[in-house]
Amino acid sequence: MLKIYTDAATKGNPGPSGVGIVISGPKQLYQQLAIPLKENCSNHEAEFQALLIALQHIEKQHLLTETVMIYTDSKIVANSVERNYAKNDQFATYLKPIHHILNQIELSFINWIPEAQNKGADHLARQALQLKLKEKA
Repeated sequence: MLKIYTDAATKGNPGPSGVGIVISGPKQLYQQLAIPLKENCSNHEAEFQALLIALQHIEKQHLLTETVMIYTDSKIVANSVERNYAKNDQFATYLKPIHHILNQIELSFINWIPEAQNKGADHLARQALQLKLKEKA
C-alpha cells in the first residue's frame, strides 16, 4: 500500500505558495517533496495543487498499480475529490486531472486528517514556501 500525505503553505491569500508531500510504501519507499509553486494562489488552490503534484509524481514513478491512501488536512480537497464536485470553478478545474490519475489506480481512498497528524507534509510545505519567498527577494 502507498500512503501520500499532502499539504500547502501560502503567505497572503492569494500569495506565494509551496507544497509538501510525503510518500511511503513497500520496500522501504520513502520520499519527501518540497515544491515552491510558480504562481501565486489561494491556500485552497495550493492544497489542490499539492494533491495533483503528488499524483503526477507517483504516475511518473510507475506506482499507480498500488492501493493508495491519500491524507490531507484540507476538508475542501478531501470532500471535493470524494464527491468529484467543487462549487468553486477554480477548484473544479483540478478535479478532472486528479480523477484521471486516480482512475488508473486499482484502489484509492482520500482521507481528511487533523493538522496535527500531517506535520511531515506541513513542514515540507513551509520549506517550499520559504524557498519561494527567497526567490522573490
